[in-house]
Amino acid sequence: MIELFHAPRSRSSAIVQLLDEMDMMEKVTIREVSISRQDGSGGADPANPHPDGKVPYLLHDGAGMTEVNAIMLHLTDLFPEGGMGAPLDDPLRGPFLMWMAWYGNVLEPVVHFHFAQIESPALKRTFRDFPTAVARLEAQLAKGPWLLGERYSAADQIAAQMFHLFPQFQPKDGPIPDWVARYAERPASRRQAERDALPA
Repeated sequence: MIELFHAPRSRSSAIVQLLDEMDMMEKVTIREVSISRQDGSGGADPANPHPDGKVPYLLHDGAGMTEVNAIMLHLTDLFPEGGMGAPLDDPLRGPFLMWMAWYGNVLEPVVHFHFAQIESPALKRTFRDFPTAVARLEAQLAKGPWLLGERYSAADQIAAQMFHLFPQFQPKDGPIPDWVARYAERPASRRQAERDALPA
């Protein structure tokens, strides 16, 4: 049995959208929980097993998982027929894993530092900075419409979604705005936007 603990308009929306994209919504039981929001609304939910009171939290046959990119990797491996990952024997497996890890290890941290206007030589040595991350994305997207070339994957979904939700971080030109627009035009992206627009 697979259960996803989810709060609308949160990081866990990426997991719901991935399940939709893979046509696997019926394979996972989605349990809505409340979370503490940036605006001070919401709060901890005793029904949420996440140790930090956040979402997403995936429970698969009694084994729990946190972290969006880890859950996405697990689900794309579990449901390879969904076409959003790269199987072990796929030459694109390495690049796929790299972009999924890069999102969590580099892109998300530098976006937070950029938003909070935090500058530190130590942080820059470790993570580089937001312009460097943008340049890396632009260089990759100059080679094709998606991070894996012609193939749309969970790596595009997790990274493009952030720029879509926070358009102030998008460059004004170059390949990133077009990439984000292609992401937003996908039927699963549109359906998730509709789901998240509903009252919680």
